[in-house]
Amino acid sequence: MSAEYQTPAANRWLFVFFLALLVWAPIPLGSNRPWAWAILEIWVFVLAIWWLLAYARGKTHLSPALKAAWPALLCSALWLAYVWLQLLPLPMELLKLLSPEAARWHADAAWPVAATTAPLTLDRFGTLDGALKSAAYVAFFALSLALLDRHQRIAIAAYTLVISGFGQAMYGGLASLSESGAAAHGSFVNRNHFAAYLVMCLSVGLGLLVSELTGDVAQSWKQFFRNIVAWILSPRMILRLALVVMVIALVLTHSRGGNFSFFISMLIAGSIGLLLAKRASRSMMVLIASLIVIDIFIVGAYFGVQNVLDRIEQTKIETEDRGDVALEAVAMWKDYPVFGVGLGAFRTVFPQYPKQDHGKLFTHAHNDYLEFACENGIVGLALLAWLALSSLLSALRAQITRRDPLMRGISFGALMSMIAMGMHSAADFNLQIPANALTFMLILAFAWISLYHQYPHGSRTTTEDLN
Repeated sequence: MSAEYQTPAANRWLFVFFLALLVWAPIPLGSNRPWAWAILEIWVFVLAIWWLLAYARGKTHLSPALKAAWPALLCSALWLAYVWLQLLPLPMELLKLLSPEAARWHADAAWPVAATTAPLTLDRFGTLDGALKSAAYVAFFALSLALLDRHQRIAIAAYTLVISGFGQAMYGGLASLSESGAAAHGSFVNRNHFAAYLVMCLSVGLGLLVSELTGDVAQSWKQFFRNIVAWILSPRMILRLALVVMVIALVLTHSRGGNFSFFISMLIAGSIGLLLAKRASRSMMVLIASLIVIDIFIVGAYFGVQNVLDRIEQTKIETEDRGDVALEAVAMWKDYPVFGVGLGAFRTVFPQYPKQDHGKLFTHAHNDYLEFACENGIVGLALLAWLALSSLLSALRAQITRRDPLMRGISFGALMSMIAMGMHSAADFNLQIPANALTFMLILAFAWISLYHQYPHGSRTTTEDLN
């Protein structure tokens, strides 16, 4: 193996702490408390500094995926610059040109003393908090690209995420069953956020299963049953059982958005995989069919999928506050269309927009797209869309061009997860939860890695894999 791909002991320990963070993030209430996300941020920043010092000393290298993902890294850097710009005090005359409503807000707040400078954000502390979180997410994204530089490490990271999801599913599922059918929420406060986390773990787990499909066709019944026995005794059976447990927990969340996004994204990603697969298409079809038949009609029927269906049927627009909140959030966005009110400022500004008493305080829009638009305007929304769409296209290109089973499986998992989160984010605020946002950054990194990961010269697979 070339020196470029050797991994010093320090780098190995860095990778271990990287995996530990991946497992830790959802445990303390989804890291959605000030003390919890402070730990998460410090952990990420320490790992980033550790890697930079190792790189400066020549102990590590720039992976092919890290180099090739420069569009996503550039977009991420522009996003960070934009968020910090929201905190920069600007002359009032300039602020009136950029965001008239923000200038009026600051002028009213400063009365009776005339303000000479003010930032774009309407909540300095909220935006500072959001800027630090964003820096941690971007650093974790870059670390994922840098550290997952070998075939084995990519597989280990994927399995670690599945193990974390399995542990959460066992805890959440058993707690739900012991509480006489209460909705499962794992270590998260909100069951919908727990469902979103499980969907990401399930997507990656399905990708790992897809990577192990051989496409072998039995020539006789004897060979068929021999293959079945071999499959039952193989590690793939353990992975399959872990996915079943996660599906049970997902159903027990009674989350309409979580369950709907999982099954629809599985069908979409599975259809794309079948259309683009050059081999193992029959095995993939059997896998997708088994998931639908076994998980929905057998496992789901026993563990409560009917409850989810009943909730969907009984949902009426007039009984949901989210529709009204969405309309009020749109009105808020219209007042700050270009630059928004500042990242993290939604909870500060939104209370003045509701036209009726909802009986509770909404600190989030229950729609990630609207909340990002309100806080960051068209400029910020465009940057986030660039990052998401470029990653989605990378996963899709990997499905088309890659021949290596693991890379195809990782791209399948990333594609399915992005589709699911894209749907679920229209009805909830999953990406406002640090554990989910951090995990999603790994998913985005998987998309780029699946397309651009290269093998060292002399290994069983080389860059010719990208024909």
